[in-house]
Amino acid sequence: MLHLLTDPAVWAAFVTLTAMEIILGIDNIVFLSLLTGPLEKNTARRARQIGLFLALLMRSALLFTITWVIGLTHPVITLFDHTVTWRDLILLAGGLFLIVKATLEIHTGIEGTEDEKKPAIVAGAAFAVIIVQIVVIDAVFSVDSILTAVGMADDVEVMIAAVMVAIAVMYVASEPIAGFIERHPTTKMLALAFLMLIGVALVADGLGFHIPRGYIYFAMAFSALVEGVNLVAKRRRNPS
Repeated sequence: MLHLLTDPAVWAAFVTLTAMEIILGIDNIVFLSLLTGPLEKNTARRARQIGLFLALLMRSALLFTITWVIGLTHPVITLFDHTVTWRDLILLAGGLFLIVKATLEIHTGIEGTEDEKKPAIVAGAAFAVIIVQIVVIDAVFSVDSILTAVGMADDVEVMIAAVMVAIAVMYVASEPIAGFIERHPTTKMLALAFLMLIGVALVADGLGFHIPRGYIYFAMAFSALVEGVNLVAKRRRNPS
C-alpha cells in the first residue's frame, strides 16, 4: 500500500482518473438536479444526497467485483454481425431511459403543467419513485464509469480513491447547480437537451456506434456559453 504513495505513475493515474470521473459525473449531477427539482427544497437536498451516496456505494461495490464487471464486456449474443454484451444492453436501456425522461420533462415544461404537479410530487410515494429512478441511472453511469476506471488504472485502491474524490466534488457541486437551474428556468431546457444528447450517445454505444463524448461536451459547453451571455444581457436590461 505504501509503495503506491511514492510511485509517480500511480499519482499520475490517480489525477487523470479523478478528472475523468468528475467529467463523467457531470451527467449524474445534471440528472439529479433535474429529477429532484419539483421536490420541496429540503426533500430535494436529501434526495440528491441519497443519490450521490448510492452512486458511491455502487461504484465501490463494482470496483470490488472487477472480474464480474470486466465480464460485462464479453459477448452475449450476435445480431447482424454485431456482438452484443451485457454492457451494451445496460447502456442501451439507460440511454433510452434518459431520452424518454428528458422528452417527458421537456413536454411538461412546454405545456406549463409543472407547477400544478408540484404539490402532489412531495408525497412519500413520489419521493420513492424518484429514488428508484436515481438508482436506475446511477447503475448505468456507474458501469460506464467503472469500466473507464478499469481501463485507466491497475490498482483497485487508486480507482476507489479517484471515485471517492469525484463523488465528493459532485456532492459539493450538486447544490449550486440545482439552485442555478431552479433560478434560471431556461437553463433547465438546456440541461434536458444535454441529457437527451447523453441518452443518444449511450444508445449509440449500446448499438456499437461510439460517439466521442468530447464532441457532446464541446457542443454543450458552447451552448452554455451562449446561454450565459443571454443571462448577462437580460440582467443588464433589467437591473432590478
